Order: sequence, then structure tokens, then C-alpha cells
Amino acid sequence: MAEESCDLSDSTNPSLSPCVGDSEGETESSSDLTADVSPDKELPSTLPPAVRRALEDGPPGQENIREGVGTMTDPAARVMGLLGMGHRLFVPRLLATSKEDLLQADFEGALKFFRVQLPKRYRAAENARRLMEQACNIKVPTKKLKKFEKEYQSLRESQLQQEDPIDRYQRENRRLQEASMRLEQENDDLAHELVTSKIALRNDLDQAEDKADALNKELLNTKQRLVETEEEKRRQEEETAQLKEVFRRELEKAESEIKKTTAIIAEYKQICSQLSTRLEKQQAATKEELDIVKSKVMSCERCREVFSKDGALQMPAALGESRRSEQDEEKDSLKAQLREMELELAQTKLQLVEAKCKIQELEHQRGVLMTEVQAAKNSWFSKTLGSLKTSSSNQTPPSPKEG
Repeated sequence: MAEESCDLSDSTNPSLSPCVGDSEGETESSSDLTADVSPDKELPSTLPPAVRRALEDGPPGQENIREGVGTMTDPAARVMGLLGMGHRLFVPRLLATSKEDLLQADFEGALKFFRVQLPKRYRAAENARRLMEQACNIKVPTKKLKKFEKEYQSLRESQLQQEDPIDRYQRENRRLQEASMRLEQENDDLAHELVTSKIALRNDLDQAEDKADALNKELLNTKQRLVETEEEKRRQEEETAQLKEVFRRELEKAESEIKKTTAIIAEYKQICSQLSTRLEKQQAATKEELDIVKSKVMSCERCREVFSKDGALQMPAALGESRRSEQDEEKDSLKAQLREMELELAQTKLQLVEAKCKIQELEHQRGVLMTEVQAAKNSWFSKTLGSLKTSSSNQTPPSPKEG
């Protein structure tokens, strides 16, 4: 494990090799570093100009690191950039904080730690800032690091001289095979994820198309109902206009009949009053003439015997009966005329009452029709509003997590 780590560090960054390859050097340097910086110690509020410039400008090759980490936040990208740059203050502090994780992991675990766990840990800006401040407080023993580097280089050269090339090639081949298997596994995982995402997207697309079809059908139905409702409204308005016209004509007719009947009643009243006045005048004239005749008859001795003392006419029985019968017939004819006039007056009053009843009935029908028209308008408005609300609620798009 130590040889593989040293080989990797030798091919990538020589300054990182004394801390990763030599476990004793790592333990000693880590103990010296942790002794200088304690977690309870107050951190400085400002960073040195060199570190601040490196954080603001970004180290060389930071774009490639950001492309590798993908969706990492800016603090994590800066941490990985400084790690790839091999900063002399930053790398020891980072290794010291990750000492336990690196000692417990194998080669693949260490690679996974630097590739996955380390960016996740320093994705928060606060953790990255604290790491920078801790790195700035380290007192790096430069001589000791140079000594560790020389010892590692000499140890590495001796191992390379003593090592069999076949073993080295086999180890390199084994490492490359493991990397190839890991890449193939990642490729399979990515392909499976791609297929799964395509299936999920296709299902979402099918659901969206089905929902769009349902919404289109609902829209067509709503439009059809709207057209039918408008047609029904137009028909009801036409019927209402016709009923209003009929009511207006009937009302005008009833008013004309009332006026006509009123005029007839007034004429009958005038005729009756004229007949009454005429009858009274005739009665008065007849009485005067009768008094004159009586006075003349009484003055005549020959004709006096015909009349009694009270003025009654004394005539033979046959002549008296004929006279009474004539008077009775005249009375009957007058009574018949009076009854006919009373009957005609009653018929006129009845026609007046019927006209008033018809007017009341037409007014009642008008009120009922106005109520029905208002109810139809309210019902049409409520149905249209309800259908629009239903259509808007059905057209609300689902959330991305649904389906």
C-alpha cells in the first residue's frame, strides 16, 4: 500500500510524496502540525496575501479541476485547486485533518476519498474558510520536509534498483487493470443511469402527452358546451323578446278594451240619466195634463158623474179592465227595457272584470318569465365559470418530482 501510494504521488506531485508514502514521516509531521494548530485556538480573521491571491485568482489548472468535480460549489473547487497545486501550507493541513480517513482506507478508498468525500466535506464555505485559516497558522519545518524528501528519494531509488522490472510491470499492469475495471464499472453505472433517465423521461413525456390530450378534449368539450349555452341563451332571449311583444300587444289590447268599456259605461250612464230626466219630465207633464183634464171634467156637470169624489175615474168594468191591462203591458214593457239595460250593464261590468283578470294574469306571466330568464342567465354564468375553473385546475402542470 505504501509503495503504490508513493508511486502515484511520484507520478503526480513530488511535494506530496513525503507525506503520503512514508507513514513514519506522516505521523511525525502530522503530530508537529496538530501541535501548532488546536481546534480551540482562535482563528485569525484575515488570510495572508499569498493565500488570498491564490483564492481570488485561482491556481493554475483550476478550470480542469472544476470540470472534474462537476457540480461542486466554489469553495470546494478552490480547495481542490490548491490541493492539485500542492500548496506548501495547504497540503499538510489538509492531510492532517484527513489523517484518520486516509489511514483506514486502501488505495482505491484513498482515491475515492480525494475524488468524492473531500469535495463534499469542503462544499460548505465555512469549512473551506476554516481550513484556509488553519493552514495559514501552521509553522512548517522546511528543513524537516527537505530531509523527509531526501530520505524518500533515496529510499525510492534503492527500491527501484532492488525491484525486479517484471514485478514492477506486473504491479503497474495490475494497477492499470484495476483502473480499467473501475472505469468500466463507472461506464456501466453511467449507461444504466442514462437508460434509467431516458425511460423516466419517456414516461414523463407520455404522461405529459396523455395529460395534454385530456386537456385538449376537455377544452373542446368546454368550447362545445359554451357554444350550446350561447345558443340556448340566444334562443331564450328571442323567446323573451317574443313574449314581451305578445305581452305588450295584449296589454295594449286590454287597455283599449278597458277604454272602450269605460266609454260605453259612461255612455250608458249618460243615457240612463237622460232617460230618468225625460221620464221625470214626462211624468210631471202627464200629471199636469191630468190635473187640467180633471179640473175641466169636474167643472162639467155631465162629465162629473164619471169621476168619483177622490178624482178616480168611474168607468164600466170592461173599460176599466182594458185600461188596466194596457197600463200593465206598458209597465211590463218598461220593466223589460229596464231589465235589458241592467243585463247589458252587467255584461259590460263582467267584461271589465274579465279584462282586469286577464291583465293580472299577463302581469303574473311576465313576472314568471323574467324570473326564469334571470335564473337561466345565472345558471349559464355559474356553469361557464365552473367549467373555466375546472379547466384551469386541470391545466396546472405537475411538479418535477411527480411521476
